[in-house]
Amino acid sequence: MPRDAASRPVRERLLDAAGELFYEYGIAATGVDAVLTRARVAPATLYAHFSGKDGLVAATLERRFRQWQAVWDEVLDERTDPVDRLLSVFDAVTRYRAVEGNRRGCAFLAAATELPPGHPGQQWLAADSRLLTERLHDLAGAAGVADPTAVADGLLALYDGALARLARQAATSGLDTGDPLHRARRMAADWLAGQVRPVQPSG
Repeated sequence: MPRDAASRPVRERLLDAAGELFYEYGIAATGVDAVLTRARVAPATLYAHFSGKDGLVAATLERRFRQWQAVWDEVLDERTDPVDRLLSVFDAVTRYRAVEGNRRGCAFLAAATELPPGHPGQQWLAADSRLLTERLHDLAGAAGVADPTAVADGLLALYDGALARLARQAATSGLDTGDPLHRARRMAADWLAGQVRPVQPSG
């Protein structure tokens, strides 16, 4: 942890440390002691802020979800063209990765393979899925596609595939140096060209 991080509030230091370790090494493989060591806090401090490791995991996922949503909101605010707004999900991930320094795939997809049913973190995995599905559906409808549900599903498949590819790249030391997000965006744009109905002139 950088020296200036020591001045951050204790709760934020714990979330910083947990977020970094869970993302790099996995939730199950990261013990509470490792989080405490990186955050430079005592065990009692963690339990004063969270119910335990499960509570810390949930809080970490909640923070990541809210940060990701804020970045996507920011990108959408910059766009006016309906198709660009629909494709903004790929641009938002690229910006989020640049801001957060993410080097691997999606933390939510990774967590989904580790968290058991009933874990308090599951609500944030569901929130991420709901955000993606509902927002893409609404944006597809605004773009004038004939079947917003099908388009949202197709874009989500490209999105998930790009993030899975990022994880594979990280695991293979970057043997494939192309950017999966850029490729997925190009594929999505080409596909949408045949899905968006031309705007009919009024009158």
